[in-house]
Amino acid sequence: MSKPIAPSKSSNSLAAGQRQPRSAQRRREVNEVSKRYHQLVALRKREDGQTMAEYGVVLAVITIAVFGALTLLSGNIVNAISRVAGFIS
Repeated sequence: MSKPIAPSKSSNSLAAGQRQPRSAQRRREVNEVSKRYHQLVALRKREDGQTMAEYGVVLAVITIAVFGALTLLSGNIVNAISRVAGFIS
């Protein structure tokens, strides 16, 4: 007496050696492609972190602030350097 073959978990209750109907297999493939497509769309829409343009804007603002501060303080900086040079010589 032979024992009946138990279906495997991956075969969706089909006996070993049987194939899924083409429509079920096709539907599974379409669902997989659809899932991958939606993952790509979500990845494209995700805006984590800063872009290079935003880094450029931040760098420009910092550069302008530094040059502005140096311009406003230039007289005091020159005087301080002159005093230090006078103490050294």
